[in-house]
Amino acid sequence: MPSNSSLRVALLSREYPPENYGGAGVHVEYLARELERRIALSVYCFGAPRAAAEVKAAFQPWDALAGEAPELAALRTLSVDLLMAKALRGSELAHTHTWYANMAGHLGKLMYGIPHVMTSHSLEPLRPWKAEQLAGGYALSSFCERTAIESADAVIAVSSGMKADILRAYPSVKPERVAVIYNGVDPAQFLPTADSGVLARYGIDEKRPYVVFVGRVTRQKGIVHLLRAARHLSKDAQLVLCAGEPDTEEMGREVRALVAELERERGGIVWIEKMMSRPELVQILSRARVFCCPSVYEPFGIVNLEAMACGVAVVASAVGGIPEIVVPGVTGYLTPFEGDGTPKNEPKDPERFARDLAAQLNRVLDDETHARALGAAGRARVLEHFSWSNIADQTVELYQRLVRT
Repeated sequence: MPSNSSLRVALLSREYPPENYGGAGVHVEYLARELERRIALSVYCFGAPRAAAEVKAAFQPWDALAGEAPELAALRTLSVDLLMAKALRGSELAHTHTWYANMAGHLGKLMYGIPHVMTSHSLEPLRPWKAEQLAGGYALSSFCERTAIESADAVIAVSSGMKADILRAYPSVKPERVAVIYNGVDPAQFLPTADSGVLARYGIDEKRPYVVFVGRVTRQKGIVHLLRAARHLSKDAQLVLCAGEPDTEEMGREVRALVAELERERGGIVWIEKMMSRPELVQILSRARVFCCPSVYEPFGIVNLEAMACGVAVVASAVGGIPEIVVPGVTGYLTPFEGDGTPKNEPKDPERFARDLAAQLNRVLDDETHARALGAAGRARVLEHFSWSNIADQTVELYQRLVRT
């Protein structure tokens, strides 16, 4: 039974199934599923109309803002926020996800006097490379985030590391207004499988161990650092990249050049350039020897949970919330990362980082028994600490405190 079925909460997000493309969208999808069992939930999102009963409206940006100039993308986002804000009449609380929806919640708070909760999945000040993608729109996205985060009644950080980042980036935010509620994963959907038919379809040799990467082709996800590390991987190992469209043309050219170089030098590179279905992804994760998350910035890193739930060892950068997920020597290994302080946030010593990352990957690639033990411990950790049911209970408890006050 819902814990408070009469509490009317609006969940606002750019992403909602089937239009998911990142970790924030996955978070909203599973959180909404659990919240529906506890409260009167209304979902408002961007994009095409949805058939799901909980989705009350999906909004398109204003036609008058169409155009190729990168800053127009931010203006289109604000046009959707205005429509969302109008739709909040009658809600008792607004809960927004990412800067794309934050301004809608802030305006709803002002207009209707309702509490605004925002979940911070990342921080614009810590992603300066987005200026490559958004140009002047980055100043607008930063404005939206700052306005909302400094005014919200509560901010949910998806890790303790993220909470520390919030308080550093926005010192006017009081620590007691920031609650740490982790991301989660559905272990019934992400679980080890013996199925492997999809591997041959994508050219993966099942007889050879492989490292798998899942993520966007963007500075944040560190794919270029993994490609540099691949020069030092065990010769028999394959590298499987589940990575779609690059964020920028420059990023795309850089990654393609590195992949081409690796193909000439060692081969064994498989690049799947599309968003994969969940069953396909589960097969590729389940059969991997090790999963790699080489991010330079990662407030949480939900992909690590998905890999661990599939029984795969994880090697990741020791950044953001990842050290709260991966236990060194138990579920995988962490590679120290020191940034150079530039907007691209390159490693201070790129060659050392690449070699360190490769060394951690090789210690798993070269010992199948050890890899299996790490993977089994990873799934056990997921089951114990990262259930969506527990996350939803904590979220509803926060809602109730704010509505009562």
